[in-house]
Order: sequence, then C-alpha cells, then structure tokens
Amino acid sequence: MQLDLHVWFHNVPDLGIAGALATLTQQMEQIMADLSALTAEVARNTEVDSSAIALLTGLAAQIEALKTDPVALQTLADQMKGSSDALAAAVLANTPAAPV
Repeated sequence: MQLDLHVWFHNVPDLGIAGALATLTQQMEQIMADLSALTAEVARNTEVDSSAIALLTGLAAQIEALKTDPVALQTLADQMKGSSDALAAAVLANTPAAPV
C-alpha cells in the first residue's frame, strides 16, 4: 500500500499568529528589562549589606579595643551619635513628602 501526502503552504500570513508573536515579543522584552532592573537592585542591596557588615565589624573591633578605657569609649559613642544624627537629618531632608 502506498500513501502519498502533498502539503502546500500558502504564502498568506496568519494575522492571528503574527499578532500573538508580536505581543509575546513585547512581553519578553519587558520581562528582560524587569529582570535587568531586579538584577541591578540585588547587586546594589548586596553592596549595601557588605558595607553594613564592614561597619559593624569595625565598630565591634573599636569597642573591643576601647573597652578598658572609659574616656575613649565615651568619645567613640559621641562620634557615633554625631554620625547617626547627621545620617538621620540627611535621610529626612532627602525623603519626599507623602502624597496627600
């Protein structure tokens, strides 16, 4: 038994498929942009976390070194308070007001 199959493709674009592909392409481009933004944010957060760890490690070392010298320890505490106050003021000054 012999079976012959002939397939003929018409050169007529399928607008439904073309539209779906265009939509899919746009969605993929948006996903890639969102993924790039997310990757950048993760990297930035990692840098911030590393900075905080270094700060706390350095602070712990300074406290350990000064634990037997109350005057030096108080000086360090005063410096930290000044830095903390300056940071709080900078955050407050650069935080936009909440919308009403």
